[in-house]
Amino acid sequence: MGRGRQKAKHTKVARDLKYFSPDTNYGALQQELSSGDPRLEEDLEKWPEYSAYASALDDDDEKENESKSA
Repeated sequence: MGRGRQKAKHTKVARDLKYFSPDTNYGALQQELSSGDPRLEEDLEKWPEYSAYASALDDDDEKENESKSA
């Protein structure tokens, strides 16, 4: 197969990917993002030294959100 045909196929695939828009279930996405991930809690139990780091990140996020809303 020549380079021209190969490039045309790649261009077609790229165009299909660019303009492909699947139906998004926003309700399921919101539920997934709002619920806590149980795997994360298990990981923090296994490695307690990271638990303090994670809680510090959460505190920093809360402070940022408070300063933005004020």
